[in-house]
Amino acid sequence: MTAFVTGGSGFVGGAVIRALVANGEDVRALARSTRAAEIVTGLGAGSVAGDLTDRSTLADAMRGSDVVFHVAGLNRMCPRDPAELYATNVDGAARAVHAAADAGVARVVVTSSSAAIGEPSGTVGREDSPHRGTFLSHYERSKFLGERAARAAGEERGIDVVTVNPSSVQGPGRTTGSARILLSAARAGTAILLDTWFSIVDVDDCATGHVLAAERGVAGERYLLSGGAVAMRSAIEMLHEATGHPRRVVWVPRALVRASAPLTRLVAAGREDAAVCPALLRTLLHGHRYDGSRATRELGLVYRPLAETLERVLSWYRARGILPGPAA
Repeated sequence: MTAFVTGGSGFVGGAVIRALVANGEDVRALARSTRAAEIVTGLGAGSVAGDLTDRSTLADAMRGSDVVFHVAGLNRMCPRDPAELYATNVDGAARAVHAAADAGVARVVVTSSSAAIGEPSGTVGREDSPHRGTFLSHYERSKFLGERAARAAGEERGIDVVTVNPSSVQGPGRTTGSARILLSAARAGTAILLDTWFSIVDVDDCATGHVLAAERGVAGERYLLSGGAVAMRSAIEMLHEATGHPRRVVWVPRALVRASAPLTRLVAAGREDAAVCPALLRTLLHGHRYDGSRATRELGLVYRPLAETLERVLSWYRARGILPGPAA
């Protein structure tokens, strides 16, 4: 098939391109800069200049494709101005689906997020989980609304829209976002952490899930991509066994984290994309556990063990001198 990818120069989009190219597919990717064009061509895709704001240009770029993978999006937990989040994650998602329909493309795979599930606290999120009715962050709200907008556009235009909802995507090449917690702990003598839950999917499994969703996914449905949930304490034990770090952990009481939220709002005020903010603390306190088994049952996705993903990440860090060699 001929595939078109938005966000192909990013961490997940690049993995999707690699998976498609490895399958022998003809791939073209949107590139909004010279650097983005260099990245996607280096991955084996054809580069098409443009961005998400111009529907006509998008449609021209997508023309002749069998499927569009709309991976582009913003992942910012503490933005100074959330307007760009909504413009990209909501308006951009709907625009990509309309552009695909304009171009005569019959199927679009939209990359949403597990955050869009909105599962109540203390529950395991599934595709059909009832939404709690509130949002932990602007990012979570933007992905929820973007998923709805993309699905509505598909229904309006009469084309297939399949949604994939990855949990925290980890793997070789990632050093930002939640990967900073791992990298910081792997370097630390003493780590200060909150015991919470989080779910992980290996970046290559995530990419495979996208390809399988294009081939086998049901229009109008969503598929969680999550290889497993792990408690922070267990994750730190695995990390310590592999690296010898952190040597000591200070576990912060949850009550103290809740009490510190107003202070983080003051610290983040006026800053461009602060590292810590109330939304981040709410998300950490909530924790996330997701069930990715539907993608296995209906798409045929096989997840690798979390320990394997951890070793892949640590090996990548060590090869680039970001971390020292393995502990004796």
